[in-house]
Amino acid sequence: MRILGIDPGLATMGYGIIDDNGKKPVFVTAGAIITTPDMRFSDRLLKISRDTRDLITLYRPDDIVFEELFFARNVTTALLVGAARGVALSVCAEFTPNLYEYTPMQIKQAVVGYGKADKHQVQHMVKLLMGLPDIIRPDDAADAVAAALTHFNAGRQKSQYLMK
Repeated sequence: MRILGIDPGLATMGYGIIDDNGKKPVFVTAGAIITTPDMRFSDRLLKISRDTRDLITLYRPDDIVFEELFFARNVTTALLVGAARGVALSVCAEFTPNLYEYTPMQIKQAVVGYGKADKHQVQHMVKLLMGLPDIIRPDDAADAVAAALTHFNAGRQKSQYLMK
């Protein structure tokens, strides 16, 4: 089974892909879809849509996992990131109904063992768990791999995280 993890963002949308070989997770790839502030908002969303579609077409994931959005302060940022997440979700839904989401705290707990871990701790544990020589950059890509690892570790419990 192949799992695509997505860390939603408008400027940087991280992605990470792992395979489940039945025993342990195997790293496939990670990266980010980048848009810039000088682009029109609609063009940024269009780029996210096209690049997400290309990613899914190339790697054919069985399950797609999103990190749930959490914004305590900036409403404008939340709306912009929510739009980017919505575009990515829409594209993913065209390919599979197997869409899941986990909170940032659940991901940190699953990967680091501490729900309030910082980004550096998450990056370091992803590197160790995947047996990689270097930390995955950008950190949004490492977060996406962490989301995929969380889903891998959910095993039979994953159905409770299925988006409704």
